Amino acid sequence: MPVRFTIIGGGPAGTQAATYAARLGAEVTLVESDLVGGAANLLDCIPSKAMIATGGFVSHLSRAERMGLSALEPHLDFDAVRRRIESITGHLEASLHQLLVSQGVTVVEGRGRLAGPHRVVAQTGQGQVEIEADAVLVSTGSSPRVPDWCDPDGQRVLLTRHAYPPGELPEHLVVVGSGVTGVEFVHMFRSLGSRVSLLVSRQQVLPGKDPEVAAALEEDFLRRGVLLYKGARAVGVDRSSSGVLVRCADGREVTGSHALLAIGSVPNSAGLGLESAGVQIDSSGYIPVNQHCQSNVDHVYAAGDVSGRLPLASVAHMQGRKVAEHVMGLHTRAHRHLDYDKAASAIFTEPEIADVGLAEAEAFALGRKIRVTKVPFAASARALIDGDPRGFVKIVSDPATGVVLGGSIVGASASELISVIALAVTAHLKVTDIVESLLVHPALAEALAEAAE
Repeated sequence: MPVRFTIIGGGPAGTQAATYAARLGAEVTLVESDLVGGAANLLDCIPSKAMIATGGFVSHLSRAERMGLSALEPHLDFDAVRRRIESITGHLEASLHQLLVSQGVTVVEGRGRLAGPHRVVAQTGQGQVEIEADAVLVSTGSSPRVPDWCDPDGQRVLLTRHAYPPGELPEHLVVVGSGVTGVEFVHMFRSLGSRVSLLVSRQQVLPGKDPEVAAALEEDFLRRGVLLYKGARAVGVDRSSSGVLVRCADGREVTGSHALLAIGSVPNSAGLGLESAGVQIDSSGYIPVNQHCQSNVDHVYAAGDVSGRLPLASVAHMQGRKVAEHVMGLHTRAHRHLDYDKAASAIFTEPEIADVGLAEAEAFALGRKIRVTKVPFAASARALIDGDPRGFVKIVSDPATGVVLGGSIVGASASELISVIALAVTAHLKVTDIVESLLVHPALAEALAEAAE
């Protein structure tokens, strides 16, 4: 009899676990109440990157004269942008749904919850469906965090999902939050023509990132006219028919036409019946998991944002794969645990930012000996040809063995180039392995070999 595997939540973790487990022979049921593919992915991640891509074209046009072209004045058509976003997300959802069905996965449209150790109940439009399960994966994702001092209305005070695109282009947007999501919104709306103010609760954007990387982004923001308010922790938002006023803990007040909150997320763990199966959650609502993504109840797993690990779609995707392997017993064969310290991440600002593995500041804090080498893109023929020589490549390696430990990239296509360093970190390659690779010329990737050399 095949393993009965039920998944609550069809985001990157849930869909990957479903398709892989089905291919391995499991009887898989996926319960999803919103969008197959994940609401955070299809309503936040993909739309934001689509709008950033639109802003990128505007930025490219601003460099037209340097490329020998007459300057062009673009006209932004919000309706066309909206239709494009809907087309992209609709295509992705339909393709993923078709893939699930083709692999034999039963997709139930409804809100799922545990009703006991081995029973899942799905509330659908036609009534209640009961599903018996040998193993259960909870992959319900997260939602934008809303502080008690703010009541977003979707008109003047926005959450991220109100902004793809908003009803109108903000004349002056005040972004609250300088993490990954916040700085992406700063870049996106500044590229599209809005004036932007950014409230930075600490003394640098992207807290926790390499200070040199954060400084490079701050410098670009200032060059583009973004107003940075450092040490500005928001404690209130007042709105009127014509604008907003954001109040800070130190007494400063920042005005604008709109405010956008980007201050993190909270796990979607409420109302899932976790207590009925004896599944524990922590004080923040996350489901703690071990290296196999198991909760304190062996046959109940958690993956994606709700597991409290790195909130990246790529990590959720790989967690889903590891869960499927464990459910099907493949962990007994040469199984490699997921190493979260080796996950690559990217920030889609301009210039792009990407990093992986051990960071320079982290190594110094640990007292670990490292070698750090850096090459600016200003020395790259391809960057000069493309008219965008901003940024640099930084590689962190072990001085004794030459093994690549990590790296950071600031510049065009950083989200693509970081894959080379990520592979080196994962495979324990040495800097000489990168140096001796015969790369394309002229190409931005040559900077990686130069940094390694």
